[in-house]
Amino acid sequence: MENEEENEVYNFLGWAAKLGITDSPLDLKDPSPHSCCLAHSLCVSHFPNAGGRGLAAARDVRKGELILRVPKQALFTTQSVVLQNHNFSVALQKYHSLSSAQILTIALLNEISKGKSSFWFPYLKHLPQSYDILASFSQFETQALQVDDAIWAAEKAICKAKSEWKEAILLMNDLKIKNKLQSLRAWLWASGTISSRTLHIPWDEAGCLCPVGDLFNYAAPGEELGECDDFCTQGNASCMCTTSCCVTDKPFVEHCDDSVRLTDGGYEKDIGAYCFYARKSYRKGEQVLLSYGTYTNLELLEHYGFILNRNPNDKAFIPLEPEMYSCCSWPQNSLFIHQNGKPSFSLLSTIRLWATPPNQRKSVGHLALSGSQISKENELFAMEWIAKKCHVILKNFGTSIKEDNLLLATIDNMCISKSTIEFEKMPSTIKCEIQGFLNVVDVSMEKMVDVYRQSKYSVDRWKLAVEWRVGYKKILVDCISHCIGRIDDMNG
Repeated sequence: MENEEENEVYNFLGWAAKLGITDSPLDLKDPSPHSCCLAHSLCVSHFPNAGGRGLAAARDVRKGELILRVPKQALFTTQSVVLQNHNFSVALQKYHSLSSAQILTIALLNEISKGKSSFWFPYLKHLPQSYDILASFSQFETQALQVDDAIWAAEKAICKAKSEWKEAILLMNDLKIKNKLQSLRAWLWASGTISSRTLHIPWDEAGCLCPVGDLFNYAAPGEELGECDDFCTQGNASCMCTTSCCVTDKPFVEHCDDSVRLTDGGYEKDIGAYCFYARKSYRKGEQVLLSYGTYTNLELLEHYGFILNRNPNDKAFIPLEPEMYSCCSWPQNSLFIHQNGKPSFSLLSTIRLWATPPNQRKSVGHLALSGSQISKENELFAMEWIAKKCHVILKNFGTSIKEDNLLLATIDNMCISKSTIEFEKMPSTIKCEIQGFLNVVDVSMEKMVDVYRQSKYSVDRWKLAVEWRVGYKKILVDCISHCIGRIDDMNG
């Protein structure tokens, strides 16, 4: 089986080489031989604890070095797939309301429907069989997120996917795509492929699928970027950073510098290829990673179907008093708690001003907006309010972090079909959730050890939901500790 998989990968890389995909430098006269597009800079490898199959450095690689080129003709785009297919182009003229992403999704299903006769078959056969993006979540998995904002995001993604599928059915029927590929299940797979694997190109907002280039696994931008607070919100808001100083939260004076790349590749017109660069220096054998940008874990889950254990860009939003929103002009998406538990610059500024008597706000507003304390009493109130709010939110959840971790351990045992799961000794909240899941996948308690074999994808999504909510709760716990520490410092 291993040898068969290796042969398939080798054949795929040979197909890619014939399209001009190469990891050789531009000045090399004779790039990769047609038998394989990789060898000079990269090689396919397996990283069990870091994303599975990915790309490793085939040699020592320097930061900023060009490590992969994928020419335009090798990119799976609307232009390369649809416009070169006369029947598709003609059929598409009747459907002006379809978005670019819908058209690319239909194009993908159309190529899948062709089977081995598709030019793209060597690439398509290596695509994942499923994705754990929010749009694929069941009602149970959605509720397992526990946090209202996350549940709303999942429900919105599910509703959007169903709506886009219904809009696309007529065109898929006109193209005579196989019936099973016109199903909602097939649509969720195809749209998941487009959502999680496309790269940006300047001529089509749907992006492109990039053979070989999509083998890179994800790395979050460094913490020096993650600490940047209200990161160019909506394109025109000021960038603010929260410091550890208890007196002033200094604004980040310089705007986000274009020289600090949030992504490590892009289409270069003068070269006529999608080019990938090393985001750091790598030793031979190390996994070479690609940064997609500054995503929270919920955004990663929505668009890519995974989360990071330690994501410096993660954040937690908490419900605020209605009148707080009218106190300051900060965008609502800037009012959050950082992954390290510190309130964002905008959130702290808003609460400080809200805690000030209305008749005094005009005279001290400049202090709050500049990140300065208004008074010791005001700061104590703000810290106490945030800590209390986080405590109330945590208390109202159906499970604690400790119970969630016990549940995750139980799910892991399910994944290895461990027969010694002590169900009766578990807290009632955990037993209730496990029983609810077994009911959904129609597995009896007696056969719980077989659930992963029968319902692998459902178990994986459930586990992701629990892991996400644990991360959210940890941010609130860290925020409580941060606020208590500030209170102790001021009272000390």
